[in-house]
Amino acid sequence: MLPGTSTGPKENKVQGISIITHSPFFPYPAGKLPPEELSRLLSRYTRQDQRVVVMPGVGRDATVISFPDRYLVAKTDPITFATDQIGWYAVQVNANDIAAMGGTPRWFLATLLLPAGKTGFAEVETIFAQIAAACQELGVVLCGGHTEITYGLDRPVVVGQMLGEVEKEKLVVPEQTCPGDDIILTKGIAIEGTALIAREKKSLSELLGEDFIKQCRSLLKAPGISVVRDAQIANRTGRVHAMHDPTEGGLATGLHELATAAGVGMMVEMERIFILPETAVLCQKLRLNPLGLIASGALLIAAPEREAAKIIAALQAAGIPASVIGKIQEQEKG
Repeated sequence: MLPGTSTGPKENKVQGISIITHSPFFPYPAGKLPPEELSRLLSRYTRQDQRVVVMPGVGRDATVISFPDRYLVAKTDPITFATDQIGWYAVQVNANDIAAMGGTPRWFLATLLLPAGKTGFAEVETIFAQIAAACQELGVVLCGGHTEITYGLDRPVVVGQMLGEVEKEKLVVPEQTCPGDDIILTKGIAIEGTALIAREKKSLSELLGEDFIKQCRSLLKAPGISVVRDAQIANRTGRVHAMHDPTEGGLATGLHELATAAGVGMMVEMERIFILPETAVLCQKLRLNPLGLIASGALLIAAPEREAAKIIAALQAAGIPASVIGKIQEQEKG
């Protein structure tokens, strides 16, 4: 190791405040911030408010603000990697996080950052049309936002903000999770990742055949990346202790986030995790681990064992595959 270098974050003092900095010799890879560093930042730079029921934290899908008769659920999430259907993606992933808290998505705001020198009216209108189509699917209203042509981008970026509402007794937060709860997984893993790779990597048709790639692309809509129905069915059918939709980092990261937020451990049976045939083939050919592939479309549900069977039956009756993949344990057990 070179003198003066380190492998992790450092703390510097600025006007009496400790500032956490990551070593420039070890820049972050693409994806989410390391969870332990995000937790440290949030603990230092956020403050309590008596009306904020759910504060930010690792594995928390949205914030929750109290109003007299209900809760407002608020979420923001960007789409930075997809160019095809980017506006549609932005609505869906933000709606998923509202639903994972037990809420109903209602109002959507979008910030469109568009590359200078590459953007015309047709491109902008396409994104607007995609946002409108997704909002119509979910019964959401596009109620505001911002558009900007800017330098330094090689592709569009859409930052979404979704607002929803939930009856106070129907709010789902991970602190309700208990040892002994079943862990339910809906649909399967890496649905979004499979569709995204097939849509963005045009050359894959030569490797795997056009028909197979078309089938992979179609996973975006069927079984789809939305978990709003999954969450709504689960929450009205039985007693749900927690829900979480795994995204970047795949199912593996999603399970870790849920366990961190709930302060519990987990025992997961790998052989019970459903992988779509298209995902299995694509990951094998490209040497990807499906457990780490972006996973929108799947929903993790923690529920008491006696409730899990009812929830699974209701989901399956609605045409949504679901099964138990593990158990919640005491934190020290894993």
